[in-house]
Amino acid sequence: MRHRVAGRALSRDKDHRRALFRNLITELLRHERIETTEAKAKAVRADVEKMITLAKRGDVHARRLAARTVLDKDVVKKLFEKLGPRYKNRPGGYTRLFKVGPRQGDGAPIVIMELVDREV
Repeated sequence: MRHRVAGRALSRDKDHRRALFRNLITELLRHERIETTEAKAKAVRADVEKMITLAKRGDVHARRLAARTVLDKDVVKKLFEKLGPRYKNRPGGYTRLFKVGPRQGDGAPIVIMELVDREV
């Protein structure tokens, strides 16, 4: 029974799942748009929202907390200097998912995950 068990395992052990989530978060913040499976996007969505909320705070402690998750220092800098101020007046909902369709190889549902109010 899975009573009171939160989160998605995605058929990975803890270390692999943590590395996957950190990579997805870093690349989404770097490119502001990624293509991935629906399950992975839904699993990482809350963590991305938390990173942007930390960036809105903007203090040193928030920057260090974000740096624990985000792998690249340049992305942390972008998060706090560009993305945090961009969403200053937005109370949440920083990401959007677009369904693309099934993946050719295995039929997994693919989505485009992007940050809203994205600069083009």
